[in-house]
Amino acid sequence: MRIAGAPISWGVCEVPGWGEVPAPKTVLAEMASLGLRATELGPPGYLPTSPDELAELLHGHGLTLVGGFLAVVLHDDAKSTVDEAGRVAALLAAAGGDVLVLAAATGSAGYDERPELTDEQWRTLIDTAAKVRDTAAAHGLRTVLHPHVGTHVERAAEVERFLADSDLPLCLDTGHLLIGGTDPVELARRFPERIGHVHLKDVRADIAATVRDGGIGYTAAVRRRMYVPLGDGDVDVRALVELLRDKGYTGWLVLEQDTALGAGDPLDTPVRDTARSLAHLTQFTGQTDPGEERR
Repeated sequence: MRIAGAPISWGVCEVPGWGEVPAPKTVLAEMASLGLRATELGPPGYLPTSPDELAELLHGHGLTLVGGFLAVVLHDDAKSTVDEAGRVAALLAAAGGDVLVLAAATGSAGYDERPELTDEQWRTLIDTAAKVRDTAAAHGLRTVLHPHVGTHVERAAEVERFLADSDLPLCLDTGHLLIGGTDPVELARRFPERIGHVHLKDVRADIAATVRDGGIGYTAAVRRRMYVPLGDGDVDVRALVELLRDKGYTGWLVLEQDTALGAGDPLDTPVRDTARSLAHLTQFTGQTDPGEERR
């Protein structure tokens, strides 16, 4: 298994007004300081959109590109969505990425509200996801569907329905799945052949339950530190990683701790939290903490 980082752990998010956003060179340098050797792209426009400039920037920090997250409307206007996916896939492929992480956006800003879909809209979502997969494949990329809070594949019933109606593999995001009511370990146990990519998160189950019940919005929950370093929350990270290893998973483990930085937050919070997650993860992966290697 290969371990990577992601800009969201440094508070870099596609949602307007999410929080303070560190400069790309700061984020990449801190990833490199921890011994990470790969990263996901982050939101559109955060890193360079020129493949050559992107590759040069990553190479300058000793990093390669895993792929990137793309939250787009799948249930309407399929042509526009597929065109956008094609542009993102071209950039990812040209810069060395291998996976497009797709989410079924609602069309609203942020992840705090979510209208219900009709059966016809759901069928369009499934068909459009397949078209995105084919478009990405033409660029040599794999596509995985990311169940994500505030999207149209969030809750346990929706994850099950997607698995039944689509042949796309999933991005198993331990945090978003738990918040949506799915046990990520049990999902991996039942559908190991459908796990195409992994985002490792840990969350506090008490705050997650409040989000699920509608007592607090997702953005507010993130600001209350719903996400915590691996081992500090209620996801059984060890059981999941060991299960994936036993089932033959050889893909990426992307460290993601969704973070929203306020103006008064300590600047070293992201790098310290990511270091804690790395130290926890390497206790049972059979790998050396890359930060220890560098020291």
